[in-house]
Amino acid sequence: MPVRLCVYLGSNFGSSPAYAAAARELGAALAAKDVALVYGGGNVGLMGALADAVLASGGEVIGVIPQDLVDSEVSHSGVTSLEVTSSMHDRKARMAELADGFIVLPGGFGTLEEVAEILTWTQLGLIAKPVVFLDVEGFWTPLLTALDAMVTGGFVRADHRRLAQRTTSAAEAIALALAPMPTIAHKWLHRN
Repeated sequence: MPVRLCVYLGSNFGSSPAYAAAARELGAALAAKDVALVYGGGNVGLMGALADAVLASGGEVIGVIPQDLVDSEVSHSGVTSLEVTSSMHDRKARMAELADGFIVLPGGFGTLEEVAEILTWTQLGLIAKPVVFLDVEGFWTPLLTALDAMVTGGFVRADHRRLAQRTTSAAEAIALALAPMPTIAHKWLHRN
């Protein structure tokens, strides 16, 4: 079975050209390493830039998108395969099922919600797949600082905090997302 990484990212381009540049660099790097992209199936914003970069470099792109977004004409018609789901919940579950790991580029509420769910599923032991924030121009630094505060405040264990890995390099993001998971104790095994 081919290696696949899921990338969560914005459906807008954001305020810095560095975001789209990072999406394109990551797309080319995925294709160069023969790693298939799993993503939200859109043709807009960073999502479209990433998918187009993978395709332009000869890589495989698997889009997963709910029917209502297909109806809104934001689906990417040129991907290798496009799976249409009945709901956002089904979309997220299918993306998690297809992926061997996750990379997070800049994005909004949807990106944040998707990665929070994956981190929670991993913390609970429902899945065991690496999560890597590709921190372009410090975009994710405030969130990662908030995660540190959750540890200090006693709401997240330090070993669970390590689940949210960070890098500024596309190549390192891919390597970390394909590496073995950090060893953790699942949330309910050792309650304090």
